[in-house]
Amino acid sequence: MFLALREIRRAKARFGLLTAAVALLMFLILVQQALQSGLITAFVGAIERQSAPVLVYAVDGQRTLQGSVITPPLEAAIDGTPGVADAGRIGQGTFTVVVGDGGDRSDAALIGYERADLGGPDELAAGRMPRDGGEAVGSAGDFSLGDRVRLVAGGDGPALRVVGLAQGAQIQATPTLFVAWPDYVAATRAANPDARTVLPSVIGVRPAEGVGDAALAERVNAASGEADALTRAAAADETPGVAEVRRSFDIIFVLFALVVPLVTGLFFLIITFQKSRALTLLRAVGAPAGALVRALLIQVVLIIGVGAAGGVLLYLPLSQATLGTVALSFDGRAVLTWTALLLALGLLSALVAARRVLAIDPVEATSGGGAR
Repeated sequence: MFLALREIRRAKARFGLLTAAVALLMFLILVQQALQSGLITAFVGAIERQSAPVLVYAVDGQRTLQGSVITPPLEAAIDGTPGVADAGRIGQGTFTVVVGDGGDRSDAALIGYERADLGGPDELAAGRMPRDGGEAVGSAGDFSLGDRVRLVAGGDGPALRVVGLAQGAQIQATPTLFVAWPDYVAATRAANPDARTVLPSVIGVRPAEGVGDAALAERVNAASGEADALTRAAAADETPGVAEVRRSFDIIFVLFALVVPLVTGLFFLIITFQKSRALTLLRAVGAPAGALVRALLIQVVLIIGVGAAGGVLLYLPLSQATLGTVALSFDGRAVLTWTALLLALGLLSALVAARRVLAIDPVEATSGGGAR
């Protein structure tokens, strides 16, 4: 520890620049991680945070709420599937709305549920669930408690009052409102007066006791070739576009991960070359090779640890921001994961320099030589 700290004090500029580089790298990684999470949540957060454990789409809907339409025969087949304990209709549509008096027009997605425990939000950040007609739960960040939302439909659209807020509950990066099925039907008919029957987009189902979610999805799919049943997590992950977003960001993360061993490994290897005479002399006067290697590894831990902490401090205020419709959030698990990964990669890359230290021949001190 003494050797490690002494060398850092003697070369503050060099070690400080490397620490700053690690901090900047950590900051960029966390920002990209937050963007990935924010984008995915903005597209499928409402699916992840609705309460139905299994969602049944129509095959033709391509696993999108707005593209799926459940016909009466398919709904009957779903209800009659062995293992289905409860089922409820869920509809989704996008409408033009005005928030408050004299507000600007904007788009909002309405998710209508027949049963609050099969399609309503599973958890509220504030407020309460709707109890009466004309009440809604809005996506937090887009709406506030008490907001009056009027659906613009021929000048005579229904009005809703926001009584609850759900965190991260958008769909298709659009402000989202959860409403009871009758309000959804009224909104759909106001937007399309010719619609006599409002069909659900998907059916939310709950398995009977002793039947798992995945097993129930398989049973529903076997019961009808028109059904496409998915667990809640699978429905969110397999929404079109989500996999592409994840792959794009994963490529960026791999590139970031490659930078760490290259930068830290090259830095400490150069430092080892530069101080080869001093290291040889230390070995000649009896300094154990293990102590020199430990000093090197302590430096790696200190630099990456301090750099990672600096990156987190830079990231912290940005994690509370909202970029357009994408809300960023602080992810403690991502911070710990990336700190551990960067530390492991940094230590791994320092092994090249450590091997050079171990290869030093103390006898070479008498002839002015360096490391092998």
